[in-house]
Amino acid sequence: MKQTLRSAFNARQYMQTRDFEVFYYSDLHFKAVGSHAHNYYEFYLFAEGNVTMVIAGKNHPLKPGDLVIVPPGINHHAIIPDSEVPYRRFIFWISQDFANSLMHQSVDYVYLMQQAASQGRYLYHLNAEDYNASLSMFLRLLEEIHSNRYGKNAAVTLDVSSLILNLNRMIYEKAHPITSEDDPDLFQNLSAYISDHLSESMTLDDLAEQFFVSKFYIAHIFKEELGVSIHQYITKKRLSACRDAMLNGANPGKIYLDYGFGDYSSFFRAFKKEYGLSPREYRDVYRNDPERIQKNER
Repeated sequence: MKQTLRSAFNARQYMQTRDFEVFYYSDLHFKAVGSHAHNYYEFYLFAEGNVTMVIAGKNHPLKPGDLVIVPPGINHHAIIPDSEVPYRRFIFWISQDFANSLMHQSVDYVYLMQQAASQGRYLYHLNAEDYNASLSMFLRLLEEIHSNRYGKNAAVTLDVSSLILNLNRMIYEKAHPITSEDDPDLFQNLSAYISDHLSESMTLDDLAEQFFVSKFYIAHIFKEELGVSIHQYITKKRLSACRDAMLNGANPGKIYLDYGFGDYSSFFRAFKKEYGLSPREYRDVYRNDPERIQKNER
């Protein structure tokens, strides 16, 4: 392990940056920090040592390769019975605001954080392949942070996103192996349900409750099948329904209410982004020219 990437241990338990901080610690004769809680998420990859992690009052003896996620407000601390054994670990702190910004990009980023916060799932045992992959991602991020290369800030942003996404992916896919023959049926049933309920509120939670499956699994299916998020899919279906209704004489200033848009301005922006014209402009251009619509959609 490159010594230049090693962080000098600091007992502070608060973030000095807005979004994230990452550390690689390697210590002998380590004096453990007492029980504490953060206002941010902590990802902890255990590499070596004799350590028991106490989280929310429960003891978790650690093995090399264990991944721990501690959400905000949860008390935790390490017990180290033998400080003569080298203690190595990677620590990754993520602010709640940063986690929320990632969630708005995709729920795929926050599966582990939500599992920890809502289900109390704090510990995961990684196999050798996943541990080595995680180790490589941590090291790549640390190397970029310590570099002075061109495009450093952009590269760090990409490495952070890659690390978070891949940690979520490896855990999620272990828990949800894609082997079921029902996946095509589930996708078709979801698509049909969405088409029949465009006027209603449809969140991932709503769909998960309706079909008795994980919302993360639903999000994964749509990404795999269509390459878009389920939110994007629903929006596109609603816009298409509004467009067809307008071309059949519906008022552009009212039709959005029938297909799940909360206000005209959000409908207007989404429609123009999708079709390149305002709703009224689109109606006026294409209403009497169905062949032109077909040509435009090819």
